[in-house]
Amino acid sequence: MEIKAIKLYENGFMTQGFAFGGEEGIEKFDSKIKYRSSLQNFLIDTGDEVILVDTGMPKEAPDVVPDDKTVIYMGNRIKDYISSFEELGYKKEQVTKIILTHKHDDHSGELRSFPNAKIYVSRTEADNMKLTGDNIVRVDFTDGPYHNFEKSQKIAENVYMIQAEGHTQGNSIIIAEDNDVFYMMHGDVTYTDEALYENKLSVVFEDKEKARKTLDNVREFIKNNPTIYLSTHTPLGYENLENRKIIDLNNPPESIPPKDIFIKQPSGKYVCLICGYVYDPKIGDPANGIPAGTKFEDLPEDWHCPRCKQGKDKFNRA
Repeated sequence: MEIKAIKLYENGFMTQGFAFGGEEGIEKFDSKIKYRSSLQNFLIDTGDEVILVDTGMPKEAPDVVPDDKTVIYMGNRIKDYISSFEELGYKKEQVTKIILTHKHDDHSGELRSFPNAKIYVSRTEADNMKLTGDNIVRVDFTDGPYHNFEKSQKIAENVYMIQAEGHTQGNSIIIAEDNDVFYMMHGDVTYTDEALYENKLSVVFEDKEKARKTLDNVREFIKNNPTIYLSTHTPLGYENLENRKIIDLNNPPESIPPKDIFIKQPSGKYVCLICGYVYDPKIGDPANGIPAGTKFEDLPEDWHCPRCKQGKDKFNRA
């Protein structure tokens, strides 16, 4: 078995309040403390199958332009998902299965590019996304417990999908076993590994109580099993993979500060940092009474993302 990172963005940042503030509040943390951010998804090559874990950001998604209010910035785009995938030496036709951790665009953006692959996604998430087609497999986690997790589904030999609600109501974790080592691809259970070590929830969840239970289960699993933690939004995700680093919760690594970033001219569009929805002032939000030509800054303060219902403070300019 080989596991590879599909790298999409680099040289980003997130604030400590964003990464740690889910239970105590974002204001309880120092906004000047920042952690590295990026975006990558993962590929599992079993030798018999090529399985993708999530499919990145849509190719047409605009690049975010951070400012002093930005709480997470994934960084500069390296490549679009398909280009990065093909650069690893694979063709789209080789992909047999896609396992989706959750619905957000930075995880599901290019599902459309693999029409021949079976897409495994929790029933809750599939229904929420209104996914249809013979290639959609709604997962009900009927294979019983997996170690200390209550519900699981075996997707392939040594590849398991774990129910892990909280970040979204249908959130999942994928664990691949190889030579007594467990590779945990967790989506956004944490946004940075520093939060895993410090036992902190991010500010992004649909159910705080379930998110806490999931993080507790993840930490319990890691304590009892040699685990390589493969994160989506920090370069520690692919660094752990490249170094085959087994997580020791009692010995966190020293944090590396983010690099200086290049800021381009903003377009006037704004992107929801939670689900990827793009507010375009040329279009407005007519379904919610916002006419074309309305600048983001002029939206009512109680306006919410039409897709995930987050407030204006969860948008970054693009």
